[in-house]
Order: sequence, then C-alpha cells, then structure tokens
Amino acid sequence: MILCRSSSVLHFYRLSSPPKVLSKLFRGFATAGAVAVDNKGSNDTFFSDDSVSWKSLGLSDRLALALENSGFGRPSIVQAASIGPILSGKDVVIAAETGSGKTHSYLVPLIDKLCGAPDSSDNTNSERALTSRDGLSLVLCPNVLLCEQVARMANGLSGDDGEPLLRAAAICGRQGWPVDKPDIIVSTPAALLNNIDPKKNRRLDFIRGVKYVVFDEADMLLCGSFQNQVIRLIHMLRFDEKQLSQMNISGSKKHMEEIDDSLSHSDIGDEEDLQNEYISEREENSEDDVDDKDLMEETKSGSIEKKGWRRVRKTYERSKQYIFVAATLPLNGKKTAGAVLKHMFPDAIWVSGNYLHCHNPRLKEKWIEVMVDTQVDALIKAVNERLDCGADVSRTMVFANTVEAVEAVAKILEGAGIECYRYHKDLSLEERADTLVTFSERGGVFVCTDAAARGVDIPNVSHVIQADFATSAVDFLHRVGRTARAGQYGLVTSLYTESKRDLVDAIRQAWKLGQPVETAFSRKRSFRNKLKTRAFECLTHDAFMYFPELKL
Repeated sequence: MILCRSSSVLHFYRLSSPPKVLSKLFRGFATAGAVAVDNKGSNDTFFSDDSVSWKSLGLSDRLALALENSGFGRPSIVQAASIGPILSGKDVVIAAETGSGKTHSYLVPLIDKLCGAPDSSDNTNSERALTSRDGLSLVLCPNVLLCEQVARMANGLSGDDGEPLLRAAAICGRQGWPVDKPDIIVSTPAALLNNIDPKKNRRLDFIRGVKYVVFDEADMLLCGSFQNQVIRLIHMLRFDEKQLSQMNISGSKKHMEEIDDSLSHSDIGDEEDLQNEYISEREENSEDDVDDKDLMEETKSGSIEKKGWRRVRKTYERSKQYIFVAATLPLNGKKTAGAVLKHMFPDAIWVSGNYLHCHNPRLKEKWIEVMVDTQVDALIKAVNERLDCGADVSRTMVFANTVEAVEAVAKILEGAGIECYRYHKDLSLEERADTLVTFSERGGVFVCTDAAARGVDIPNVSHVIQADFATSAVDFLHRVGRTARAGQYGLVTSLYTESKRDLVDAIRQAWKLGQPVETAFSRKRSFRNKLKTRAFECLTHDAFMYFPELKL
C-alpha cells in the first residue's frame, strides 16, 4: 500500500466522501517424526493425531501431567515432530509456520532433559552456580519482549505443588546476571555478551555449563546486525566442545586447566576474528587437524594464537546441542539463514511445517484493490467489519510500513470514532510492553509496524489488516501469521493499489497451488526497490487541507 512512502500518507485523507463516523524450496529438508495431518481421516491442521500423546513422545509422566494441567491436552503436529529429535540429542532446525507451537516444541523436551539431569554440585557461589547442574539451557532471542515471553512460558509449567518444574531467567534490558541458579537463561545476543565479557571467569564457567543452545527467530539472528554476535557465540561454544574433546582424548585434566588458563588471559579479538569462519567459502581450508602436542605447544606461551583457534581438529566429540527455530527460513542464496545453517550444521535434523511459507487453510483472505479516493473508506470498513462480529473480545491488528504511516492510520481511525493502540519503535520499551498487555487483555484495534509481526504471541487475534502492503515475503508471512494460530481460524484483509496488482495475483496463485509465497515476491523484485521518499511537508500540507481538525 502507498503508506510505505511517507509522502503518500496524505492520500489516506482524500475521501470519496467523509467517513460515516468521521515448500518446494524445502524439498531438501529431512522432516523428522512422520506425524501426518490426516493419518486417520482427521482434517485437523494443527493438532497431531489422536493417538499421539505427550507420554508417547518419550516425555516423563511429571512433565506430561504439567502440560495437561496447563491446558495442553495433546501436542501439535510440529511439537510431535520436534520432540523426538531434540530428546535424541541431535542438532535440530525447526522451520514451521507461525502459530504452530514452535516455542513449546523446544521448551518441552529441554525441560524434560533438564529435570532429569542430576545436580552434581552443592556449590552456591553465584559466579559458579550456573555450572552446578549437569545441563544449562541458553535461549537466544532478537528482542527483550520475546525473551520475557519465552521465560514466562518456561516458568508456566508447574508440578503438583504449583511450583515451576524449573526456573527460567531473562537476561535482557535492565536485568542483570542472576544471583540464583536458573535452569534456562533467555537473552538477546548483545545482552549476553555484555554480561559475560567483562568477567572472563564468568564467561568460561558459563560457556562450559551450557549444554543446550536455542536460537529463536533464527533467520533474524543469523543476518543483519545480529549475525556477528551470534556467529561469535557459536564459535565460543564450539571451541569449548573442542577443548572438552581434546581433554577426553588426552585423558589429562591438567591439559584442560592449562587451556582454560590461557583462554582466561587471551584477548576477545581472538574470537572475533573467527566470526565468519563457518560462513566463508574458504572454511574447508581454514581448519587443519592438529594433535594434542601441537595444541599444548600453542598454549604454553600463555595465549592461543589466532590460527590456533582455527587449527583445533574438525572431528571432535560433541557435548552441546544446537536448536534453531524460525517461521521463515528460505534457502535461496548462499547468504540466506537456511543456507548458512546447512553449511554450519550439515548433520542437523530439519523439521519442516506442513504450511511453511505457504497458505494456511485456517486462514480466510480478502484482497481489496483501492484507489487514492477509496482507500480510507476501505480501511474503516475493514476495521469495522471485525469490530461488529459479535465476539466477546475482538482483536484486530492493522499493519503499516513506517512509524509515520502508523501514526497516520491511527489518526484516521480515531477521526472515524475508532479507538486504537499504537505500536512502533519510536515508543519506549515500557510503553510497547504495556500496550501489548492491554491489547491482549481488552482487545480492540492495534495499529503497528512489523515490530509486532514477529515472535510476540498475542492470543486470539481474529483479524489482520494490511493498510500498507508488505514489502517482503518474510514480512508478509509474519503479518498473516498473527491470526489463525494454534488451531484457530482468522481473517486477513489486504488493501493494495494498482501498482501491486501483479504481486497480489502472484501471491494468490502461489497460495492456490500450495507454493512458497516468496516466489511471488521474487517475480516482482522491483516492488521492493521502488519505495521512494518525498518531503514530509507535503504530507502535512495535504492532511490539513482535507482534515484541518487533525493534528499530526
């Protein structure tokens, strides 16, 4: 939609009349757990077959009971397909559509592993407490709100005594390093590095204690501003695995102590130089096998040379498990997140959702072509359609492409007598969190940018409206995935102009044929490249011309 250009926001005020109330891409994936949607004739597209239970997936009786008491009567299709591979200890990539239950797909088996792990130490020192349990789980998320959401979900599984089966702590925002021993740490990459880098003893103890690592919203973490931090963390974790493997081979505890001592005095830059090792075309030549004697010669000098990090043998005994989770994970191109994972973790088991990148059959869609003088009426009509549906609590999310567009849409709706919430990056974290809670509890209309499209779970959203049409396949999939979640049904209304007609036709055809929607966007590549910006003064001038009572 034309709201993607700040200069075009003004067109929303040009009314025809015043408002009445002023996978084919994933064919190479190995799908784990043959859990069919309709094994016995069932048409359920979310829950697994009736014969599949939490216990039948290998979970403990205590955890199965906790899940049932929390309202999870039986696993979803994706959960049933993911739990077995994770329990097996293999690296796992979960690529499944939004609203398919991915968070519990990894939390449940990890909680089962952690609850069964013996506490091997009575050490209560807060600096070393994190390593006292035989397995600490680390979950990395791209933002604070998602971190806190994952921690709440983990802490929400309780035993018969009402106490959580284990404790999850979020380390992000203003939260510092936990004094008490958590079983699961949920953090953003930057917050984690900020907490472990200043104290190298803490860093070594923490890395050594981590046994399970989850990358939630992996496609976002493995690209853009997150990539260097995430690759660095992976290297730190993998190098620790190699150290432990070397110790096991040599059978020397003294050997390990010497390596740890040398690392505690080494510079962080040694790690950073490796941040592109696993995504480099030259990786195959960057690591040469060395024996223990060679490694010891390097550590005796008191520091490990940069080449020494690369030269630790490729073949080593694994001691950590890596899990990657995403709702969009394309493989087209060497730099995409899916291709990077294939390169870095070639032996990982891939669990692919039935509707990954494709149309969800529980989703009803409306496509409305609008013109300059009809788009405001169409927007207000679309919002009112779901508000008048008769449900006790109605929740509608309206997406726009920019902060300015969100504010313009909100002004339009308020001018038409429709109260709404705003959500975008210019609001403080506290304001956004409060808005999410209020919207989740009370319902209403939620006008937002794509900051609310990914990861954050708002229950029972019945209607999603694209006031601005998405500028990429990823944004489109995450937007429509805000509704029709967890087995429910939903409606998506997309407003688009004539310039987007070809793109919309391609998307509708892809959905009809069950094809990945990103192929439609790739055919219309110029769509993303023609978003231009004009002077904001034009917006203000035209807005007041048609609605002088509005103050933008």
